[in-house]
Amino acid sequence: MHWTAHDTSLVVWAFIGIAVVVVLITQFKVHPFISLILGSGVSGLGAGLSAADVIKNFESGFGSTLGGVGILVALGTMLGKLLADSGGADRIVDTIVSRTSQRRLPWAMTLIAMIVGIPLFFEIGVVLLIPVIFLVARRARTSVVRVGIPALAGLSVMHGLVPPHPGPLIAISALHANLGQTMAYGLIVAIPTVIIAGPLYGGWIGRRVRPAPPERLVAQFAGDSAATGATTAAATATRMDAESDTGARTATKTAPVTEVAVDRRPSFGVALGTVLLPVVLMLGKALVDVLLAKTSGVRTVLDFLGDPFVALLLAVLVAMVTFGYLRGFSRQKVNELLGLSLAPIAAIVMIIGAGGGFKQILVSIGIGTSLGKAAAASHLSALALGWLIAVGIRLATGSATVATVTASGLMAPLVEHLTHVNRPLLALAIGSGSLFLSHVNDAGFWLVKEYFGMSVGQTFKTWSAMETILSVVSFVLILGLGAVV
Repeated sequence: MHWTAHDTSLVVWAFIGIAVVVVLITQFKVHPFISLILGSGVSGLGAGLSAADVIKNFESGFGSTLGGVGILVALGTMLGKLLADSGGADRIVDTIVSRTSQRRLPWAMTLIAMIVGIPLFFEIGVVLLIPVIFLVARRARTSVVRVGIPALAGLSVMHGLVPPHPGPLIAISALHANLGQTMAYGLIVAIPTVIIAGPLYGGWIGRRVRPAPPERLVAQFAGDSAATGATTAAATATRMDAESDTGARTATKTAPVTEVAVDRRPSFGVALGTVLLPVVLMLGKALVDVLLAKTSGVRTVLDFLGDPFVALLLAVLVAMVTFGYLRGFSRQKVNELLGLSLAPIAAIVMIIGAGGGFKQILVSIGIGTSLGKAAAASHLSALALGWLIAVGIRLATGSATVATVTASGLMAPLVEHLTHVNRPLLALAIGSGSLFLSHVNDAGFWLVKEYFGMSVGQTFKTWSAMETILSVVSFVLILGLGAVV
């Protein structure tokens, strides 16, 4: 197949649409949802679709994406809300930290963040763990960076590489990748990646960058620890911070959190078991699909229970009991918490849906065939191409979600025309690229800077460098995994 002028036109209009999205977000501060709609229209109309076809295809992509991803995001958010407000997250943190020596605290913080980060959005996890980071640093008389960077690395790697986080789910849905395989590969890649970017790099940079966090925050988070213990202070601080910080509105906002954290928190085993339930079910489905025949009754059951929708729904139902009713929450209180969990994710869900609409526009104009020709000529692998596209959009917009949505949309039609593409690994490569070099156009950059009391330069040396290490190391591991699976 030879490259034609029509192929050039399609690629040009696809990238003009992406440029429109980037410029609207970065220069004109237009909301990503609106930006993605406008970028979709530009690409579709420019490539020759009629206005009616643009609308029809966008609506189709929007609906199908939310049907697959939106439900999972909502259920995962409900689970995270119940975990936070019941004191379950605090129980996990307190148990692990209390059994860890000071020398191993960075490793413990990484483990805590990866466990707590399974059902929580990155920003919620940051707000939840910041009080703990401050308390641990104070107890160990060490730099907040030494224990903070490992915790942030644990949260970030789960956010970028491991379902049921929205980023990986977006890529899985767009590429039609197997969720169980993506989760298994994601965990294989995430563990060595987070060791390098978290405890190892965090310990090294923590000896060189020793910021002084704002005194007001230190007093707020750690002031009562001597009298009541680290756990109570952390739970109280989390509630206070959630009420005052606009970036943490999805975290706990009500006074019962302190009471539950002190008196009626779930046990460590119950908290951990509830959080890991959907992960175990989805991995179980992936395992039996490989090991058992399709006629096996066990496989039939686990295929049903391990479906992402069913697994997360079961986890939420169990959490309503373990994190709600058994903690003394009334039925009305549990329903209130579930309702509160959904409001803050509305924008994220709409962005995900708009990204699905953009993807469908790209599919409809036939960009996949053209990109397939370009990829063949460039001799870049699909994994490298997906990673590079995600890196470019991440650097331009500062949003990991927009980077994943757009890169997945571009790669989805391409993989239909390529053979021997490992779709789970491609989904992970895109997620890996979306983590690259958080800088001044990323809200997370400023969140970490202000909490840790760092200068812009110190934030680049710590947070930005850690994110870049996560991206590069995980991509190298994905390439290595691609050579053997």
